Amino acid sequence: MTPLAVDARVLLVRMGALGDIVHALPVLAALRAYAPGVRVDWLVDARYAGVLGLVEGLHRVVVVRAGEDGDDGRTVRFAAVGGMVRALTFLQDQRYDVALDLQGLIKSALFARLSGARRVLGFARDALREQAAAFAYQEHVAVDDRGHVAHKNLALLAPLGVPPVGLVFPWTLRTSAVVADVIAEPRVARAGGFVLLNPGAAWENKRWPAERFGALAAALAARHGLPSVIAWGPGEQDRAAAVVAASQGQAFASPPTTLADVLALARAARLCVSGDTGPLHLAASVGTPVVALFGPTRPERNGPWRPEDVSVSRAAECVCFHKRQCLRGAACINRIEVDEVLEACTRRLASGVTP
Repeated sequence: MTPLAVDARVLLVRMGALGDIVHALPVLAALRAYAPGVRVDWLVDARYAGVLGLVEGLHRVVVVRAGEDGDDGRTVRFAAVGGMVRALTFLQDQRYDVALDLQGLIKSALFARLSGARRVLGFARDALREQAAAFAYQEHVAVDDRGHVAHKNLALLAPLGVPPVGLVFPWTLRTSAVVADVIAEPRVARAGGFVLLNPGAAWENKRWPAERFGALAAALAARHGLPSVIAWGPGEQDRAAAVVAASQGQAFASPPTTLADVLALARAARLCVSGDTGPLHLAASVGTPVVALFGPTRPERNGPWRPEDVSVSRAAECVCFHKRQCLRGAACINRIEVDEVLEACTRRLASGVTP
């Protein structure tokens, strides 16, 4: 083990997606806790760069596949295919001491290696999504791939002598007009709080049916007196409207949100119910009580990590594990019933808020 210098330059490579970037943030927190003089840059795909604008401790965010080239001092952007080459030249000019590939794909491994960093670290072959990525690493770190991915990420720091500081997420605190509007809504004001329901997800087989989210909202209001706010992102407005229509008047869609608003909404919520997608992981990272719904992914790896949180999973019976399309024609997450989720919500609300 060669300890990391206290003034080292470090490149973190985690290009996407939103939830995976959230789970990599404790690595940044550990590096900054180790030595304030460590300079940390992060290489990310433009589709997910926005979340890194909400964290503290980064020296620079390096964005590829951006709409246009640009550099505002903290974020440097490279557009189009040619931007990949320009990004590599930029990375090489930074003279990194260490590059950590937190993604485990051939593409991310090549970026780490071609950055010119003196040390390039990645996971051991059996813990990689694409095992050929191992050829790009100079140092391979054996990890327990059965546990949570956030702990797996932190394991990459061991050869650098950087101690983990737990699952710390270095968010900046921002006010949100969206949260102010939600809290002022009469149903929320009367109840003194709300449940945040997130019915969307990038994969169809991660989405619990909209009508069941609506039925859950009605049941939560009847049992706990809490209205539900429906989170939605680009392309999800119709799905949010379907949840509202099925809620017997007990849910309403949030105003349009930025990532900062979603983070603030999650922080303000009494409870968040969501499938395995970015807003779930944002909520868990700020300590919001969570009920997570799982189909083709494992809650042990991707789910909430606090023991008080509850995961309702059908992963054990899934035949399309980590595939975006269901092979049965009927997603296993659809086998989760409303009553089961309601009972999980009741247990989580009873256990209180985890700081």
